[in-house]
Amino acid sequence: MAVKIRLHRMGAKKAPFYRVVIADSRSPRDSRSIDEIGYYDPMKEPSEIKIDAEKAKKWMAQGAQPTDTVRALLKKSGIID
Repeated sequence: MAVKIRLHRMGAKKAPFYRVVIADSRSPRDSRSIDEIGYYDPMKEPSEIKIDAEKAKKWMAQGAQPTDTVRALLKKSGIID
């Protein structure tokens, strides 16, 4: 099973709020996920990023690949270099 670390969109129309989740790469964006490791709120100024570093590192050690957007968020929060 190919596992990805990606964003799950929530919130109202034109007011997005994202959860950072672990999900099967073949499943749709907003479907059931394996684990939730944090959230990202781009509507606040500055944008709010809260990710559990231990869970993120554990899942990446097990082979989970972050998407490009999640990789940027992980770099911004200092979890990966």
